[in-house]
Amino acid sequence: MKQRKAWRIVREIVDEADIIVEVVDARDPIGTRNGKLERLAREEGKPLLVVMNKADLVPKEWAEEYKRRSDVPVVFVSARERKGTGILRKEIKKLAKPLLEEKDKVKVALVGYPNVGKSTIINTLKGRRAVKTAPIPGYTKGKHLIRLSKRIWLLDSPGVIPIDDFDELVIRGGFPADKIEEPLKPALRLIKRILETRKEAITERFGIEGLEDGEEILRRIGERRGLIKAGGEVDLEETARWLLREWQTGRFTLFGEGKKGEEGFTRDFEDVLDGVERELLLDPRRIIWRYGDELRERLDNRKRVGIREIEGVTVGIATGFKRCDSAVKFIERLTGRHVVSSECFGGKWKGVVVVLD
Repeated sequence: MKQRKAWRIVREIVDEADIIVEVVDARDPIGTRNGKLERLAREEGKPLLVVMNKADLVPKEWAEEYKRRSDVPVVFVSARERKGTGILRKEIKKLAKPLLEEKDKVKVALVGYPNVGKSTIINTLKGRRAVKTAPIPGYTKGKHLIRLSKRIWLLDSPGVIPIDDFDELVIRGGFPADKIEEPLKPALRLIKRILETRKEAITERFGIEGLEDGEEILRRIGERRGLIKAGGEVDLEETARWLLREWQTGRFTLFGEGKKGEEGFTRDFEDVLDGVERELLLDPRRIIWRYGDELRERLDNRKRVGIREIEGVTVGIATGFKRCDSAVKFIERLTGRHVVSSECFGGKWKGVVVVLD
């Protein structure tokens, strides 16, 4: 029901907008582009622009090659670094120019999966000169437009594409790898995506070359990790869990091995996050008020981290730090996302509860 409602909202936004801007994560373009959205935009005859956010985290040469091969206009930005947004504005104006020959006002909608950075891009595009309108005649009550230029306006409520299946949820870190009963399917999908996006990542991390079969690649990874069952066969399920865990925690990425020194932590707080999701607590203060005792019981010098995607945002918990800002930065590095609200707790050893965009 929630997914049907989310898609209904996306369709309404596509119908209302004149230009569709699909925001994706430059580190995982195949996984964060959505074919259904792009088909919908084409069917409605709406110009489509792909914005690859977090482009500062991928090699420039690779980004340019992806852009060259794309059948849709692509702009690379880093909203957090405020880079590329000028080019984005120019591209939007370019798409709007023919529409303005027939319309007085062109409306632009940003659409994408959770956590790709839509809100940050909107805030960057707004700038100091942006003007938020009051509700205008003929416009749905409660909705507003943001003026980007004299005749180009931004819909202030971006569409959120729902994650339609469990395997995709796992790959995005929304369900912990250690708790997956059948990890093979999402692991094989992840390998397929890596092969399609940048197969060199498999060679760089595991020394595996020339293979295209996902199960055989997984078997080779298991051999290298020593994940062998009684009888000498590779434990494919345990290998799949390990690979998914490496991907979820950022220790394995498309562009080389994750940062050294970030492996010394334990996945934890699933019981707390289960309660947070069940009670829909998306404010760090409320989470600590409700689950403070459970969190403080695990405060020591051992780093513990829990991350869960809930209702379109990401909730993170980290403990075992001497400083709160160190815990916040650790979660940001681990997820590649930006903390928008946080609350610290503890004494000698500290922890944080955060919400990320």
